[in-house]
Amino acid sequence: MMRAYNSLTKKKEEIKPGQGKKIKLFVCGPTAYDFSHLGHARTYIVFDAMVRYWRSLGFGVFYLQNITDIDDKIIQRATEQGQDPLTLADTFAEYYFEDMEVLGIRSVSKYAKATNYIQEIISQVQRLEEQGYAYRIEDGVYYDVTKFKGYGKLSGRTTEGAEDAVSRIDESITKRHKADFALWKLSKEDELAWTSPWGDGRPGWHIEDTAITEKELGEQYDVHGGARDLLFPHHEAEIAQMEALSGKAPLVKHWIHTGLLTVEEEKMAKSQGNFITIREFIEEYSARAMRFLILSSHWHSPIDYSTALVQQTEQDLKRIDEFLSKLESVESSNRTNAWQKPLKRSEKEFWAALEDDFHTPKAIASLFNLIRSVNPLFSNNELNKEGAQTILAFLQKADEVLSFLFWGREETEEAPQEIQTLLEEREQARALNDWSKADELRDRIAKVGWQIDDTSDGPRLKKQ
Repeated sequence: MMRAYNSLTKKKEEIKPGQGKKIKLFVCGPTAYDFSHLGHARTYIVFDAMVRYWRSLGFGVFYLQNITDIDDKIIQRATEQGQDPLTLADTFAEYYFEDMEVLGIRSVSKYAKATNYIQEIISQVQRLEEQGYAYRIEDGVYYDVTKFKGYGKLSGRTTEGAEDAVSRIDESITKRHKADFALWKLSKEDELAWTSPWGDGRPGWHIEDTAITEKELGEQYDVHGGARDLLFPHHEAEIAQMEALSGKAPLVKHWIHTGLLTVEEEKMAKSQGNFITIREFIEEYSARAMRFLILSSHWHSPIDYSTALVQQTEQDLKRIDEFLSKLESVESSNRTNAWQKPLKRSEKEFWAALEDDFHTPKAIASLFNLIRSVNPLFSNNELNKEGAQTILAFLQKADEVLSFLFWGREETEEAPQEIQTLLEEREQARALNDWSKADELRDRIAKVGWQIDDTSDGPRLKKQ
């Protein structure tokens, strides 16, 4: 299987499904009030690749992701734009689905919108109140964190640390403790609301996740994922809610939190002028480049995004494309096994890197080691068609997890007839040992944007 760092135990542990080879995974989805940004891409590309890996090993994965489609931020944005909150949320949820499709993220089994689980949310709040974990005040129902003895076991933070929370926390001057959070918010006049035993209102942010997972995954499940900034108070609140309700611990056996993404060492924010949406990135670069960029960093580590980093990513992709094109063009039937040793080494290193904490940078490094080892074989005529096809088969298997080697790859552009004619003239000059003319023809070809690669299987034209 795979060992991965567990935020709950603070160590690497093997992920062990509760039911045979079936993994139940929940990952926190977006709040649908704006376009998704690079931080979202970082988290969802990582979990897409993880799920692809688990499935490649024969595990059945039910990957559940929520969509927050009712929230204070949504209401505020809808008010500013004169829209209905649910209409605005549906619009941005659709934009999110489009972005995920563009990024090749198709591993999610089910998207669950919070507003489709209102009755389950109300049921959880009622049960928490009955069991003494919740209390009412003038603006809604709150969770009393002092009643849950395990509060802080995920983050290591006490109830006194609420004011330092990175994620949203509810402000109310009349709640009992500053770490207490809203389970049900009573609506103001003319605000969107649902009927409840406490009055018309809407869910708090944290309760939607446990209501959704209790219905879809049960009281306990295997893996919970999300960005690091959700660890406290959001994920801490989920544990407090569900373990209080069920009396069972742990709610989740394995917590996986992706590192944060900064932009040139600054937190990404509209106020900083460095807020980059997925759509803005794709307009300038490619979805393939984004997947490669994200997976080139370890999921647990931070990423500092910069233009230079993207440019390096694009150069690395060109190296991959050149290697794939060379493999695809090999026709030699020479009896040689010079390719076998570097391939076996790369295969071993690649799968070992994924097994140990899903270390995609090491896995990718093993592929570039393969490229470096095999490239000399082309010019030395030490790679035959069997070897090229075997290497391609391994890379296609690797791409079932990474999805940037072949996926999104541009088709090789065929050279115009006049360029091919010049190439033929150059070959004739080389055959006659007329190296001066051959060099002149090579330079003429280069001036119009084409490069010649001389390989053991003959010259190949490549767009510069």
